[in-house]
Amino acid sequence: MHRLFAALPVPDELADRLEPLSVEIQGARWRKRHHYHVTLCFYGKVDGEIANELADALEQVTAPAIELELSGVGWFGRREPRALYARVAANDALAELAHDCRKLARRFDLKLGQDPFAPHITVAYCNQSPLEAVRTWSEDFQILKSEQVLVDTFHLYESFTGHRRQSQYVPQADYQLRGRS
Repeated sequence: MHRLFAALPVPDELADRLEPLSVEIQGARWRKRHHYHVTLCFYGKVDGEIANELADALEQVTAPAIELELSGVGWFGRREPRALYARVAANDALAELAHDCRKLARRFDLKLGQDPFAPHITVAYCNQSPLEAVRTWSEDFQILKSEQVLVDTFHLYESFTGHRRQSQYVPQADYQLRGRS
């Protein structure tokens, strides 16, 4: 079984803006810049044959290059923060690319979560982080903004649990964003 997701890589210009978000918060495990990505669709555990078919099907997705822009921060988990993230400004091209990736999941009968697409970059996972510390972090970094940065590829990643239960994300296939016909 392969644990797969489609995602946009985060260019260095944006990763440079994210690294200063890593401040001391009890229970926060900060992600390294090579872990940063914008998830388009999390496919979950997929067997080898379906994984190969999914990788081939993603080759047929046509979309223009995507303009990524950072626009504030937030966290998942209302009273018990689970993750801290940088918000990615929504745009039609990004939403359509995510929609196309999700549509493929349905073709292969892969079960998807019901959450609507909310573009973000996870910067930390939390384990019993105090809500007040997370609120302060959010207030301090809510001003996070960036210029738009063009991304012209997306990847099919496989997630592996590595040393100290840290996930490793390894691109299994690359796809050019080349525009609509």
